Amino acid sequence: MSELYKLDPKGNVTSPKSFIAGGTYAGLKTLAESKLDLGLLRSEVKCSSAGVFTKNKIRSHSVTLSEKNLKKGPIQGIVVNSGIANACVGDQGMIDAEECVNVAATHMKLLPDELVICSTGIIGVELPVDLIRKGITEIDLSNDGGDRLAEAILTTDTKTKQASITFELDNKKVTIGGIAKGAGMIHPNMATMLAFITTDAAISEKDITSCLRKAVDVSFNMISVDGDTSTNDSVIMLANGTSKVKDIDFTTSNGNSFQQALNQLCIYLAKEIVGDAEGAQKCIEVKIEGCSSAEDARSIARTIISSTLVKTAIHGSDPNWGRILAAVGRSGISIDENKITLNINGVCMFENGIPVPFHKEGAIGAMNKQDVNIHIKFNNGKFTATAWGSDLSEEYVTFNSMYTT
Repeated sequence: MSELYKLDPKGNVTSPKSFIAGGTYAGLKTLAESKLDLGLLRSEVKCSSAGVFTKNKIRSHSVTLSEKNLKKGPIQGIVVNSGIANACVGDQGMIDAEECVNVAATHMKLLPDELVICSTGIIGVELPVDLIRKGITEIDLSNDGGDRLAEAILTTDTKTKQASITFELDNKKVTIGGIAKGAGMIHPNMATMLAFITTDAAISEKDITSCLRKAVDVSFNMISVDGDTSTNDSVIMLANGTSKVKDIDFTTSNGNSFQQALNQLCIYLAKEIVGDAEGAQKCIEVKIEGCSSAEDARSIARTIISSTLVKTAIHGSDPNWGRILAAVGRSGISIDENKITLNINGVCMFENGIPVPFHKEGAIGAMNKQDVNIHIKFNNGKFTATAWGSDLSEEYVTFNSMYTT
C-alpha cells in the first residue's frame, strides 16, 4: 500500500482533539519505577466506539468485560495494565476487572459502563487490585500524556509504537492517532497485542465497527511472528467528533479518504510490532498479486508469513524457495502452479511453473539484508494482499524457554 498521507511517528492517542491520557508505575511487573505499567485514556466528550478482540477461546476477563461494555453503549475511556493478563484465574478475574473499571471511572468522572479494560502480561496471575487502585488515583490525565500511556502498555517490547495522521475533510483538519504493543505471541486474527486508536472525526455507531474491522483485516490480522494468538488481544477505537466535520459517510470520497488514512496508520503500527519482535533479526514482507479474490490473496499471504520453515530459511538467508511454494500449496486456495512467478528480494527463482537458474551466492547476499521481500504473482485475477512478519531466531527460542523463570 502506498502512503497517501504524511504520518507523524511522534504522534499518539492524544494527538486528536479532546483526548487526554496518562500512565504511572504501580509495581505490577517490575520493581523498577521507571517502567510504567498502568495507564488511562479518556475523551473529554462523548464518543462512538468499537472493538476487535482475540479469537482465542481462552480469554482474559478483561476482554470479556470490555466486550460486554461495548455492547451496552459508547465507550469514553480505557484503563489498561501491563505485566498481568488477568486470564485463567477463575471468577476472581471478573471481580478484579470490574473493580479496576469502577476505580478508574470514579477517577475519570465517568460511569463504569463507559469504560473498557485491557490487560497484558503473564497468564494465571490475579490482578493486584490494591496496587492498581492506588496507581489509578496517581495518574494525571493531560493532552500530552499519550507518550506515557504508550509506555505503560509495553511488556517485552523494546520501544513504544505510536503515530498519528492529520489530513483535511471538508476543509477542516481531522487527526487519527494510535498506540500499540506487541513483541511475541503474534499471529493473524489478532496477535499478542493491544492497540488503541483515537480520532476527532465524527463516525456513527453504525459505521465505526465496520471501519475498524476493515483496517484490522489489512494490518494487525496480516502479521505473524511465532504463530500464536494470546488471550488478551484487543483493538479499541474511539471517535469524538471534535474536528467539527459532519458524520463521515463511508459511501463518499470523505469516507474513502478516512478509511485509507486509518488503514495506513494501522499498517504502520502493525509493522512496528513486527520490527520489534522477540529475537527478530529480519523483517519479512510477503506481497501477493493476481488472485481471484481478496480473501484468497490474504489467505496465501498469511500462510506464508506464518510458516516456521519459511521463517527459519529467511533467518539463515537460505534461498529455499520450495518452502514458500509448499506453504502456498497448503493455504487451501485453488491455484495453477504453471502461472506462478516467485521473487525474493528481486531475484527470480520460479517462473510459470519452472525453476529459474540463479546465482546462489548472489541470492544469499540479497537475503542477508534486514528487510526480505517475497513477491509472488499468480496471474489469476486482480486482487492483492500483503503480510508482514519476522524471522525465527535462536534468540527467540532462548527468550521464550525461560519467560517466567
